[in-house]
Amino acid sequence: MSAASPREPGMFALVLHSHLPWLAHHGRWPVGEEWLYQSWAATYLPVTDVLRRLAAEGRTRMLTLGVTPVLAAQLDDPHCLAGMHHWLGNWQLRAHEAAGMREESYRALGAREHRAASTALEDFETHWRHGGSPVVRQLVDADAIELLGGPLAHPFQPLLDPRLRAFSLSEGLADAHARWNHRPRGIWGPECGYTPGMEKGYAAAGVEHFMVDGPALRGDTSLGRTVRDSDVVCFGRDLQVSYRVWSPKSGYPGHSAYRDFHTYCHDTGLKPSRVTGRTVPSHEKAPYDPELASQAVDRDVADFVETVRKRLRSESDRIGRDALVVAAFDTELFGHWWFEGPIFLERLLRALPEAGIEVGTLADARDRGYVGACVDLEDSSWGSGKDWRVWAGDQVADLVRLNDEVVRTTLDSIDKAREQNVSPVALRNRVHDQMLREALLTVSSDWAFMVSKDTAAAYARDRAHKHAHALREIAEAVGSGRTETARRLADGWSRADNLFPGLDARRLPGRHGGPR
Repeated sequence: MSAASPREPGMFALVLHSHLPWLAHHGRWPVGEEWLYQSWAATYLPVTDVLRRLAAEGRTRMLTLGVTPVLAAQLDDPHCLAGMHHWLGNWQLRAHEAAGMREESYRALGAREHRAASTALEDFETHWRHGGSPVVRQLVDADAIELLGGPLAHPFQPLLDPRLRAFSLSEGLADAHARWNHRPRGIWGPECGYTPGMEKGYAAAGVEHFMVDGPALRGDTSLGRTVRDSDVVCFGRDLQVSYRVWSPKSGYPGHSAYRDFHTYCHDTGLKPSRVTGRTVPSHEKAPYDPELASQAVDRDVADFVETVRKRLRSESDRIGRDALVVAAFDTELFGHWWFEGPIFLERLLRALPEAGIEVGTLADARDRGYVGACVDLEDSSWGSGKDWRVWAGDQVADLVRLNDEVVRTTLDSIDKAREQNVSPVALRNRVHDQMLREALLTVSSDWAFMVSKDTAAAYARDRAHKHAHALREIAEAVGSGRTETARRLADGWSRADNLFPGLDARRLPGRHGGPR
């Protein structure tokens, strides 16, 4: 820190939430594995590269990074790793094709994309050849980040049966430990969904802190808050700061110089244009200019630093003590949705401490006393309206009913089988494991979100019903005593979606509490 930059009051925490639903073997385009590979190439590769490079300079505790178990499973999956390697090679070929076109603008685009694809391919082959877990583990071991975990398959927890909710969370934390030899102290609850009582489940699982959206704390996000009568702390997203980036109307990614997300070259699939203007049609948009975009990044970094500085000062003055400012985003914003996002991130993480702003993680905030009085947190989320309408509204009433049916069928089937088992030793039951796996895939919050927001709604409903069908098939065989048929079905569906091999139904709490 230079002498010209005295320390500002308080602390700033950047929180990123990395998540995609399970996409492997479920379609390719326009929704399916392509979504995973695009996000991997545009976000996960460059963002981890930024963090690895900054960590090599000795920088620590730079941000809090959430990685959901279902995304982690895909980043380690052999099929996805092979598919990603193929996708990167195809990107390089598409860039080579563009470089050979007659139009000068496309030749420049092709050359630029070919360099980017070559860099990504080298990064992938060097650091990711054994999956994503070694990449994340390196950042955790270097103390570059705090890692947040989460429940298996990203369910909207407030609507989930408490037993399945507890099981999903405990298995998700166990999955994190198995992958990274690290048990997260905090989580990003899916969709920041909360209902009273969940703090008790968090405490029982060893979760010390979690994220909520700013309105859940009535906008007072200046400190973390213990929740109700627990020691679990919730941290609120500061919307005034976060919306400098996030706002769809005025956020940085909409700047005219940045690369336009929606405009494609139909011959190569590459993106040749800059935003130019919000109302400018695609065919009239100006060619992308990296230098103009870089200048815009510098301006936006400076603006964000000044926004954080002012917010720290005003909030510290208001509460009479050093305040906390938490900015939180989906990780995929940085690169996938906003091409220049990783560049912005690197420059921001350098600029904040240079400006005298202390940067830390959520665990740092808790450990350093950025915690105020307890709050009686109520039902909330970070979705539209900050309530549950996205996951429980009229548009998705059919999915809510489906989820209830699937969960009830799963729990009833396993409970009955347990009651009929007179053996004093509970052996692992792969059929029960698969029933729980299919139930959790059915109740993923992503399906309701995609329907409510009308983004690939048909795909989302198909996915929910496919997993529900698998569960029903297995449960019917179990219920009718066709043990071998149930095993065959469970094995087949397990091969179709080979994730969470550590999931163990014996750890599902019983009807009256406690495991089997």
